[in-house]
Amino acid sequence: MAKRIDVSGLTAYYGSHKAIEDISMTVEPRSVTAFIGPSGCGKSTFLRTLNRMHEVTPGGRVEGKVMLDSEDLYGSGIDPVSVRREVGMVFQRPNPFPTMSIFDNVAAGLRLNGKYRKSELNDIVEKSLKGANLWNEVKDRLNKPGSGLSGGQQQRLCIARAIAVEPKVLLMDEPCSALDPISTLAIEDLIGELKERFTIVIVTHNMQQAARVSDRTAFFNLAAVGQPGRLIEIDDTERIFSNPSVQATEDYISGRFG
Repeated sequence: MAKRIDVSGLTAYYGSHKAIEDISMTVEPRSVTAFIGPSGCGKSTFLRTLNRMHEVTPGGRVEGKVMLDSEDLYGSGIDPVSVRREVGMVFQRPNPFPTMSIFDNVAAGLRLNGKYRKSELNDIVEKSLKGANLWNEVKDRLNKPGSGLSGGQQQRLCIARAIAVEPKVLLMDEPCSALDPISTLAIEDLIGELKERFTIVIVTHNMQQAARVSDRTAFFNLAAVGQPGRLIEIDDTERIFSNPSVQATEDYISGRFG
């Protein structure tokens, strides 16, 4: 299968501090890849390097290569804003634009990226809300504020906003950590549906969630406190959870640390 993302020798810094070091991996198209590991091992930092969000942080810089299909995302002349159109992001806490209606939240990226007729916008907003399994719950109140929805609905609204611009990849940074169990299940079911159309990379602290939603799992860890995070191993999720090839992975999964 062709690689959608191919990362080689990636190291990320905050100023002079090396947060992650020498990470190489591939992500296959239309699959779900989960990042697991203890807090502070660089999972979210690495996730943000995949759509050039890391460099938005003061002092944030990256060495190495991230290929999206045949394009080097850190190549000269590459516009970071165009990268973020192709590699969307859903954050830990739902962040709908508070002053915007449900409709305008979903349409925001579309309006930023080009001119659409009203009928086109209507169609794409409806398709995106249906894609996020939210349409039936909000179709009669599209002009109401997005911030008036429940937490789980707000997160699905943010997913609808992210997929409206048809990215190639969807990054999710602990998208269920602020949600109740029922909303978490709804998001997990949605991830299973979205991978038919998108390549998904998710950071999660919930190992059961990684086992449920992902095709492949990557385990990150620190060699020691103060050392940069490293990718310890990546493999099919079933193998990672049943027969990992590295002892540290087994120790983490079995709860011996983390």
